[in-house]
Amino acid sequence: MTSFLTVKTTEDVLRMVESFEPLDSERVDLYSAPGRVLADAITAPESVPHFNRALMDGFAVRARDTFGASESQPGLLQFGGEVRMGEDSRLELASGSGIAIPTGGMLPAGADAVIMIEHTSRLDGETIEIMKPVAPGENVLMAGEDIPCGQAVFSAGKLLRPQDIGALAALGIDSVPVYRRPRVAILSTGDEIVPVPTMPLPPGRIRDINSFTLAAQIMEVGAVTGTVERVGDDLDSLVRACRQALEEHDVLLLSGGSSVGVRDLTVSILDFLPGAELLVHGVAVRPGKPTILARVGAKLLWGLPGHPISAMTICRTLVLPFLSALQGLREKPVWKGLEAEQAVLTRRVPSVHGRTDYVPVVLSKEGEGLAATPVFGKSAMISALTKSDGYIIIPTHVEGLDAGSAVKVHLFHSNFLR
Repeated sequence: MTSFLTVKTTEDVLRMVESFEPLDSERVDLYSAPGRVLADAITAPESVPHFNRALMDGFAVRARDTFGASESQPGLLQFGGEVRMGEDSRLELASGSGIAIPTGGMLPAGADAVIMIEHTSRLDGETIEIMKPVAPGENVLMAGEDIPCGQAVFSAGKLLRPQDIGALAALGIDSVPVYRRPRVAILSTGDEIVPVPTMPLPPGRIRDINSFTLAAQIMEVGAVTGTVERVGDDLDSLVRACRQALEEHDVLLLSGGSSVGVRDLTVSILDFLPGAELLVHGVAVRPGKPTILARVGAKLLWGLPGHPISAMTICRTLVLPFLSALQGLREKPVWKGLEAEQAVLTRRVPSVHGRTDYVPVVLSKEGEGLAATPVFGKSAMISALTKSDGYIIIPTHVEGLDAGSAVKVHLFHSNFLR
């Protein structure tokens, strides 16, 4: 019989995340790379830009030839020709002259600045009048000034953003090594669970909520949902479904087991899975205390509570950190949720010493700031979360928060961001 463990704190479980190594890596093209985590460091194979280029439409000049020019006493330069966009400039700038150049054009040899077109005037075909001086390097980007060749651009573990993809494209890198996204199976357990389209709903039955809410959360951190299946509270059926799911996936979420009896059934499954090791058997948290975590060889099995609020809370606060770690993301992980808002609590929220509480709240404007109103409801009530903008965390060793307390609200969605 698999041994039982003492109840863990949320801090204990989150520390376990640090011990999990990322999955193996794969190479993806740049179109597939946003939101992925680099498995290897990237070094610039060339300079960006690889030639001196103009940042403004105007005239390429030697900066010293413009000193002293002003609107009241313009300087004069000889017209020395024109640089065409996208062409190798074979022109050489002579002292005392200026060469017309477009934004992005290649700076001709001898030039060290560009004077903007609006600060010049063509007197005739041979003479340029300038009304403002420029300093060396003004309005130009020199070769390697953006990214020098050989520079360390990104380190392993970097979460790639759109601007990072742009830098890679500028360097001619069209594919990158990234950590593989975990493939996750979801088994929703319980004899009372029926498919969502079931009409009419038989007495004593409920529709499958958790398969959809868990899959939606998993997608938030870039993991891939594989098998989604409903299984009754039968040990043989559960063992068979778990074996198959673990063969084809990296992670298994077993949703159900809010009661001690069914939770013990979930633990019993581990006796039939070779190499299974029970890591967590209950977490000191509300909602979601009956949570299980087990390692099965190189795979992980999470036993989540059956009630929707409990399952979603544990998924967001414990499972998503783990899925992010498997993708190599440890710095500023996405599982910590979206931006947090500072708010003032509108009423007292009780808690119990020795337990972490996650309390959903509604945010509203109050003067120049925000007010957070707790949404209380039983863990089987999905409506408590649909009404909420986010949640607050009452730490393990805090016995409740009083009305007027300053709190950090972890948002469920970016739509609320100001």
